[in-house]
Amino acid sequence: MNPKPLVKLNPMQSTSNYTRDRCITGIHGLDEILRGGIPHGSTVLAAGTCGSGKTTLAMEFLVRGALAKFPESCAHFTATEPSIKLLENIRQYAFFDMKMVDSGKINVFDMDVLYSWLGLDKASFDLDDVHALIKAIINIVHEIGATRLVIDSVTTLCYKIKSEQLIRDFLFTLGKKLASLGCTTILISEITSATENAHWSSFGVEEAIADGIIVMGDVERMGHLLRFLQVVKMRGTSHSRAKHAIELTPLGVMLTPMLKWGAQHDKTNKVGG
Repeated sequence: MNPKPLVKLNPMQSTSNYTRDRCITGIHGLDEILRGGIPHGSTVLAAGTCGSGKTTLAMEFLVRGALAKFPESCAHFTATEPSIKLLENIRQYAFFDMKMVDSGKINVFDMDVLYSWLGLDKASFDLDDVHALIKAIINIVHEIGATRLVIDSVTTLCYKIKSEQLIRDFLFTLGKKLASLGCTTILISEITSATENAHWSSFGVEEAIADGIIVMGDVERMGHLLRFLQVVKMRGTSHSRAKHAIELTPLGVMLTPMLKWGAQHDKTNKVGG
């Protein structure tokens, strides 16, 4: 019997229905934008202006993981403000409960304390310091089994790393090691402008290393200053690139399409006029 001839596959045709595992953020509207959530193990840059809701978004990302059907261990490294102040500010939201911190579901670490523990009481870090910092963060994530991580902010941390090449190596190595542990990470980046021509990071290298970029800022609509969110990059998934309006409600962050909001707002004004 002659063997069956080999079937030549069209390289443009997919041979499977493979879909990448997702980290479901649980944030109203964001998972829809990302077609199911952040690709598992990604490092995402949340770049935003002052008061745009970066910290609230990142903290809700951790809370939703801790409250999931299969609860995840979460870690938050704060470099911008003391952890006590962070927790006092976030307690105003009904979605947050201090019991999650007390029980160890959400673990909050002060970067200043970590620096002191590592003996990094210097103005700038060299290569050995950067490697020591990466090792410490990875050890903590591994020890508590964290699958969601937030660093707020990576901008403040990177100010201590004077070389752009060192910043690149730090972010690349940290992201690679976190991904190998199955940890999905949000790095908060502080920017002064969220316009289309702006950089999404302070040093210009973070945005190239990150797997995804979520931009947050303010836009004026009909005399109102409106917060917005836009996913401009996310490797491993298709996603909407439209701007969405953000509402910081007691129950959490809510996103609505900005065009829809604008149309409704215009209609309301016309009816009232």
